[in-house]
Amino acid sequence: MTHVGVVANPTAGRGRGARAGARAVELLRRSGHHVEDLSASDLESASARARHASVRGLDALVVVGGDGMVNLGANVVAETDLPLGIVAVGSGNDLARAIGLPRGDVEASVRAIEHGLAQGPRKIDAVSAGPPRHTTRTWYLGALSCGVDAAVNARANAMRWPGGSGRYVRALAAELRTFSPYGYRVTLDDVVWESAGCVVAVANSPWFGGGVKIAPDALLDDGLLDVVVAGPFTRGGVVRVFPGMYAGRHVRHPAVQVFRTRTALIEPVPMLGPAPPDAYADGERLGPSPLLAQVHPGAVQVLA
Repeated sequence: MTHVGVVANPTAGRGRGARAGARAVELLRRSGHHVEDLSASDLESASARARHASVRGLDALVVVGGDGMVNLGANVVAETDLPLGIVAVGSGNDLARAIGLPRGDVEASVRAIEHGLAQGPRKIDAVSAGPPRHTTRTWYLGALSCGVDAAVNARANAMRWPGGSGRYVRALAAELRTFSPYGYRVTLDDVVWESAGCVVAVANSPWFGGGVKIAPDALLDDGLLDVVVAGPFTRGGVVRVFPGMYAGRHVRHPAVQVFRTRTALIEPVPMLGPAPPDAYADGERLGPSPLLAQVHPGAVQVLA
């Protein structure tokens, strides 16, 4: 009998997470699995319960919610043999979109999990990130935001309305009132980019922010990061470029560059501008720069 742990975020999708979690548990039990509900009232407690259960012995960990829950799952299963199942019922669901999983459909998500259990999981890359002089690392699967995109993420997280990408747009409008380009040094495998700038995103997958296609050509299983950097746009320049980001058209702008690399070190350069805001990974706060990101090929196994 397969032993499956399920962690649901009760606040995901404006309350859909709790209902979706109960439904996922019901469907998995109906299919004959031994299901352990590991949900908790907060993400920290849920993470601890998932880690303890994985040590005791699970055959799969299933997360129910948005990108934050996928991030929680990735931090439990990365570089282990424990596969990750995803029931995407959050507001953005960028990682489910990138992996090609159902969104907002519990039954279809459970069918995908069942298929992965029967046929074997799909290996995708994961990224470790953290201060360069510390051994502690946080894992992410989507994108690390280190510019105005991170400031917008922080503001959007504090908003209740609207849902999905609309909240990101509203947060951008508010953030631009006080925006000034930041000072960066970004050291990659083969090049150093040093400039005032507004965006530095270290992407493992194409989307973030509820459908913003920040790195159009990023692949989850190529062993490389797509690092998107944008020079010192004015506030008006950001407004003009932003709408095209949903289709990935921003990469055509002469002030935007995309680099491929295995590692990325992001450091503040005070002479070029104010320090970048705290970075966010998969929509979750990571912390201030300097930060080192490194891709780990095939480090997470997804039931897909």
